Amino acid sequence: MIKSRHFIRIKHYKLLYGRVPKAANSSIKAALCHLLSQRPHKGIKTTADKFWQHATNNETELITIQEACKYRLNHFSFSFVRNPFDRLIAAYNNKVLEIKEPPLPMKNMKIYHGMSFESFLDVLTNTPVNQYDVHLLPQSNLLCTKKRIIPEFIGRFEQINEHWSLLRKILSYQGINVIESLPRKNVRRNQYSDLSRYFHSDTLIDKALQIYNDDIILFYKDINIDNLIDNTPLPKIMPFQSRSLQLLNWLKYNNVCC
Repeated sequence: MIKSRHFIRIKHYKLLYGRVPKAANSSIKAALCHLLSQRPHKGIKTTADKFWQHATNNETELITIQEACKYRLNHFSFSFVRNPFDRLIAAYNNKVLEIKEPPLPMKNMKIYHGMSFESFLDVLTNTPVNQYDVHLLPQSNLLCTKKRIIPEFIGRFEQINEHWSLLRKILSYQGINVIESLPRKNVRRNQYSDLSRYFHSDTLIDKALQIYNDDIILFYKDINIDNLIDNTPLPKIMPFQSRSLQLLNWLKYNNVCC
């Protein structure tokens, strides 16, 4: 069970954001900063955990998924997910190839700078998930507890503009006005059709599926594995929405409630 504090709670708005690294996380956090009523403390980046825990004049806090599950009764919760194969390569390129030293949790996993992708995958398959660096954790571990999806709204990274627009409309029903366009933060990889050169054998694909199969079942079950690995444009789909949120949207659309 994941005990780390992966959810941001914005207290005044009763809003929860389930953070998923490598799924527009930095951009979304930058957008949420516009909801703060007071100027945050200087010198701490919005990407840092300590910003949301200590630098927002007590307007926000970081909470566990178990706490988010309890707050879900009277808070609106959302997140965004990403093609698990693509998210894994984004983490590998950034944390293993680009920077000189991987983060400490990855080093503790015996991940080192410049290691081959196959060796990287071997480390993952031989490491208990509860010892993973957050950038490598399955999205299902970050957003689900006891097989229950916590966020009421989950958009896709691959449709970030359309799904952000839908989220803005839903939030506006509740008097929460977020900025129209997400800022581009930490965009490092421009070539998104390079997955197949990493996943060039069934063995490598199977190793990845050992770890991330639940992500595919929960968030990408409408896409076959080959298409996810090819990383071709995905068919348009509505974001995941809880039954209660679907009902609320239907009522709003049909002017049944105000």
